[in-house]
Amino acid sequence: MSNFYIKANRVFSPWRKYAWIFTLTVAVGGLWFPLLGVLVLPVMLGLTLVSFFRGRFWCGNICPHGSLFDSLLYPLSGNRKIPRLFRSKLFITAFFALFMYRVGSRLVLVFSNLWGTFTFWERLGTIFVSSYLMVTVAGGITALLFTSRTWCSFCPMGTLQKLSYRLGKQTGLNRGTDKKLTVLSADMCHICGKCSRVCPMQLTPYLEFSDNNQFQSENCIRCATCVEHCPAGILSFTSTPGTAQIPWGYGERKTFPAVLQSVRPLDVNTRELVFRFSDDDIR
Repeated sequence: MSNFYIKANRVFSPWRKYAWIFTLTVAVGGLWFPLLGVLVLPVMLGLTLVSFFRGRFWCGNICPHGSLFDSLLYPLSGNRKIPRLFRSKLFITAFFALFMYRVGSRLVLVFSNLWGTFTFWERLGTIFVSSYLMVTVAGGITALLFTSRTWCSFCPMGTLQKLSYRLGKQTGLNRGTDKKLTVLSADMCHICGKCSRVCPMQLTPYLEFSDNNQFQSENCIRCATCVEHCPAGILSFTSTPGTAQIPWGYGERKTFPAVLQSVRPLDVNTRELVFRFSDDDIR
C-alpha cells in the first residue's frame, strides 16, 4: 500500500533553502564558541513578534530549524504519518512546560550569580547552544523516523507562537495582518486531499474550511506548499476572505452520473480512472 503523504518541493526562496546554515553554526559551532548562542535571543524575540501578527508564519518561512528539516532531511525522510502522541494537547503542554522550566531555571541561575561578570554572556550563550543542539538532534531523529516536520508538531517555540497568536487575535491587533489559507470557493474544491498529502504538518485543509472559506487551524505554518501544489489553483493566503470571483459558468454547472469503467495504476501515487457516460446524460 502506497503512503498517503507524497513528497513535494517545500523550498520557495533562497532563505528557506539555506537558513539551516545558521542552525548548524549555533548548534555545532557553539560547542567551541558559546557566545554564538546569544544569537538565539533575537530569534526568540522575532518569532514571538511575528506570530502575534501572522500566526506560525515564522515556522514555515523563516525558522532555521525548519530549513534544516525541509532542505536537508526531507529527502531522506520516509514521510510517514506523525504519531498521534506528538500531536496530543497533553503531550504538547507537558513538553512545553518541561522545556521552559529547564531553560528558565538555568537562566535564573546565570542571571542571579553571574550578572555583570566577564563570564555572564558566555554562560548565557551556553544555555541556548545546548537547547539549539538538543532541538537539532531530537528534530533530526524524528524527521528521519517519521517525517521532516515531526518536531514542529510539539516544538516549544511553536507552542509559544500559538500563545502569542491567540493574544493577537484576542486584542484584534492582527486582524489586518493575519493571512490565512483561503479557498476561492469551497464548492470548487476537488476534495482530492492533495493539500493534506503535501502539508508538512499533515493538516487537512480540504476537510476544514470554515463558512468564510478559510482554514482556521493554529498549527498551519503558512509555508504555502498546499498553494503551490493545489491542482485546482484555488488556494491563497489572504487576511480577509472577501468575495470570491467565481469563474463564469461555474454557477450553472451540471452533474452527470457515470460508471467507473477501469482503474489503471500509473505510479505508486497516481491512478488513471476511466468513466463511462450514457448518451442520454450528455445530450
